Amino acid sequence: MTSDHARPCGEDAASLNALLDGELDAANSLRCETHVAHCPACAAELDRLRAVRDLLARDGVVWRAPATLRARILASLAEEAGRTSSDGEVAAAWTRAPIGWVSRLRDSATRWRALPAGLALAASLALAVLVTRPGEAPDLASQLVSGHVRSLLADHLTDVRTSDQHTVKPWFSGKTDFSPPVVDLDDRGFTLVGGRLDYIENRVVVALIYRRRKHVINLFLWPSEGSRPTASAREGFNILGWQQAGLAFWAISDLNAVELKEFQDDFVERSPH
Repeated sequence: MTSDHARPCGEDAASLNALLDGELDAANSLRCETHVAHCPACAAELDRLRAVRDLLARDGVVWRAPATLRARILASLAEEAGRTSSDGEVAAAWTRAPIGWVSRLRDSATRWRALPAGLALAASLALAVLVTRPGEAPDLASQLVSGHVRSLLADHLTDVRTSDQHTVKPWFSGKTDFSPPVVDLDDRGFTLVGGRLDYIENRVVVALIYRRRKHVINLFLWPSEGSRPTASAREGFNILGWQQAGLAFWAISDLNAVELKEFQDDFVERSPH
């Protein structure tokens, strides 16, 4: 079957599906969106892909994958991990019961660097099969959890790695449309690790990374749109949100809720109001 719709120019054609599915990192998402804004052919192709996605999302068109498929994927990953990794805990993490899979990924994240690239890719594809479907947009809490876990699994915790707040803050200049507050909380037991760009709520956001003992805290922030952030928990992670100086802040960590609240209080006290 053929169609007469305008073909994408080629430069970003391969990225359009990834952009639509939210699979690009912050830098490439921004680059691709800028290109689409100035390329009618790619803009038309992106609209066509959206229409196809909407059609597939209609009732009676999409079916959820059976639980047996999920079990086979997890079993295959566990078998591969057992053959290629000397760390038996990795295989064990995949063969446990499927409930709470994000928290088990978190526990195993530091060991994934030892796995072959192919296995890590297969795992990420399995996660996409298990938790997404066309037309189903993740809520904010799910996006925060995904961003936090992704930073641990992909060994991309920071774009700028330093505990010097005077180095981290200028690094974001020109990369975002706002100036993020970066504060030193080392004397309060929260060590600044660095920062990076991420992609949440269909926009580029700032992520500041702190560490409390062995616990990583991702602090996502972007200009506030008037919503009222709240505290919650998802898949073993505590999530705490607040607004300050026209910005929305979201801290997420496996740190206990009491200490995460201490982090919020210390950050609010040190940062400009």
